[in-house]
Amino acid sequence: MRFLLISIISIFMNLSWSDCSMAKDPSKTVIAGGSLTEVVYFLEQEEKIIGVDITSNFPPETSELPSIGYVRALSTEGILSLKPSLILGEDDMGPPLVVEQLSLTGLDVRILEEDHTSLGILRKIECLSEVLNTKSKDTLTKIDLIKDDINYLNELAQENKESGIKVMLILNMQGTSPIVAGNGTSGDGFIKMTGASNAANKFEGWKPISSESIISYNPDYIIITNRGMNSFPDIESLASTTSLKFTNAARDGKILNEDGMAMLGFGTRTVSTAIKFAKIFSK
Repeated sequence: MRFLLISIISIFMNLSWSDCSMAKDPSKTVIAGGSLTEVVYFLEQEEKIIGVDITSNFPPETSELPSIGYVRALSTEGILSLKPSLILGEDDMGPPLVVEQLSLTGLDVRILEEDHTSLGILRKIECLSEVLNTKSKDTLTKIDLIKDDINYLNELAQENKESGIKVMLILNMQGTSPIVAGNGTSGDGFIKMTGASNAANKFEGWKPISSESIISYNPDYIIITNRGMNSFPDIESLASTTSLKFTNAARDGKILNEDGMAMLGFGTRTVSTAIKFAKIFSK
């Protein structure tokens, strides 16, 4: 029991959740989480990155970096083989055993808790700026521009809230059943950033839903990820499916597709993508 207690204390001493203090040595940084990689590039600190997970696919040059695998299925040995001085992870980094093992090595491991709001994105940028000690005039200017974009987005969102627009976001298709964003998901957060309401607000998480449920939700707009479009040659063929064709969105030609990470990654691109859709919804 005493050994277990000591182990738990050791883990929490080395594992920092949303600790934004400056890292002692960020020169060899491994990142598990696409949004964090996106932000590090935004801060022009990419020279510090020595490895990323497979969700780190933006900007395109991330493909040239060593891969540590999928963010939720990492290998302790794979990460340690890169000899990192700092590990940055999103809060779904895992499995938990790997996170514990990395922490027990004494490495500086920072896990950033996710907040699916525009303010959460800003906090993520500011936190990583502190961790990586990037306080140049150019960096501060870029952060100020993001703040301006968020203020503009909030103005658009306020206008859209008054119109009562309902939006459904589809991650993928499971056979003929769409996998839809319910409450508490990144998709739900993205929809709310635009000022629209989530049409599928009767359940939590991502779930496949029936045609009957979709008809009852009757969204004004439907957004589907580009990956979700892989099974269809075009939007028209998707709109004609039994599960969607009776919705206002299908009848009015208001089914849209977008890069999944640009919407759901909650890195810097999510702000500009939310502005894009907020403008569409306000027409």
